[in-house]
Amino acid sequence: MISFMGITKENKIEKQAFIDKLNFTKYKWFWVDINEPNDDEVKHLAETFQFHPLAIEDCLYKTTQRPKLDYYEDYTFFITHIVREDEKEIIKEELDFFVGENFIVTFHLMPSMEVDQVAERLMTRKNIEKFTSHHVFYEILDKIVDNYFPIIYNIEDKLDELEDNTLNKPMNNLLKELFETRYMLLNLTHTVNPMRDLLYRMLNSQHLKHIIKRKEYFSDIYDHLLKLSEMLMANREITADIRDNYLSLNSHQTNNVMKVLTIMTSIFAPLTFIAGIFGMNFQNMPELSWEYGYPLSLLLMSVIGLSMLIWFKKKGWFK
Repeated sequence: MISFMGITKENKIEKQAFIDKLNFTKYKWFWVDINEPNDDEVKHLAETFQFHPLAIEDCLYKTTQRPKLDYYEDYTFFITHIVREDEKEIIKEELDFFVGENFIVTFHLMPSMEVDQVAERLMTRKNIEKFTSHHVFYEILDKIVDNYFPIIYNIEDKLDELEDNTLNKPMNNLLKELFETRYMLLNLTHTVNPMRDLLYRMLNSQHLKHIIKRKEYFSDIYDHLLKLSEMLMANREITADIRDNYLSLNSHQTNNVMKVLTIMTSIFAPLTFIAGIFGMNFQNMPELSWEYGYPLSLLLMSVIGLSMLIWFKKKGWFK
């Protein structure tokens, strides 16, 4: 689907649902959004706008590419990432920009909430004469980055639940959720850090004059990405601490079990030895016919067992 929005020289907004045989020169600047395109709509990238084949290839690449920018003669090509949260999974979608002095073309294979929101705001703007294609680029980029924050806040809430274990979940379930959360953080890091590098490159490029003029706006986005990057790093450290605490607790519980089993084994070892001796069936064993042999053997076993318990307690084995 293609949507067209053009700003005429009289500062009026015109919307079209097609771009075939459209006279672009009558507009001060225009915005073309190509959303979930079919094969015929994709052809406009090469035939109508004559974009570079490598940029078009990047748009149509099957897997999500790393955020980047490429300079061309009359425009700059940007690859950015939109992030969505789907239950226990982070879904990344690619949003591409072709930004020129008097036009912007957005291309995405999936619907974009950010693009729709900026388009709606543009229709209600009163000072449209001060608006340019680079304003559209900034506002969409700002929406993309702002939508990273709720996802990270949700992850932080989940980490608080895991740390407190308010639901008293079993250890195996907790570790499973913890590793899933850690994977989500890693997935987000692979988006936020490249986006941060992209903004840094934009702010320090001498080719992007229109962005340099609005440096304070794009610097604000860069600051948000720095904050996001620090939040992700801090949360990954928290997951590592929680994991280590759980593993230490599990190891401590295992050691306690092993301690109990060791104490029981140590106590019953001499008792088993005595029972084994008197359980042998040799004929010449005078103790077997002794009148007090049985009660004395039980008394001996009790004394040995009690003495060992007292000795283990003094050694601090029950702490």
